[in-house]
Amino acid sequence: MSTSSPGSIVLLTRLSRLIYRRATEDVLGMRLKAYVTLSNLREGPRSQQDLCISMHLDANNCVLMLNDLEQLGYVERRRDPADRRRHIVEMTRPGHKAMLAAEQAMESLEDDVLGALSIEEREVLRKLLDRALAAEPALTP
Repeated sequence: MSTSSPGSIVLLTRLSRLIYRRATEDVLGMRLKAYVTLSNLREGPRSQQDLCISMHLDANNCVLMLNDLEQLGYVERRRDPADRRRHIVEMTRPGHKAMLAAEQAMESLEDDVLGALSIEEREVLRKLLDRALAAEPALTP
């Protein structure tokens, strides 16, 4: 790494801030965190606690976001029949439809933000980011 160039973390932080500035509610049809939440529910229902942990949100902020998504009709929470203390969170049909619309907007945004990269370079970047994130649980104390 060159000493005159910022490190990868600094560059990822800059890129993240650029995305947050551009991924507005007007563009996505929902807040970016709502989109990320729905994306986390894509594979199916999850416990509320697991969802909060996977998104690195404290329980209070996670509950507030889920309250908003539930009010919009995008998610449904219900008690886990096996453990009444736990809530299971599931995306609804309207939530899935809203996520797909936001996903299309996000693809356009990705084209804008990563426009300097070829399709092949974007795929390599995505694979590297997936690999780095897959190792994340090992990094969490």
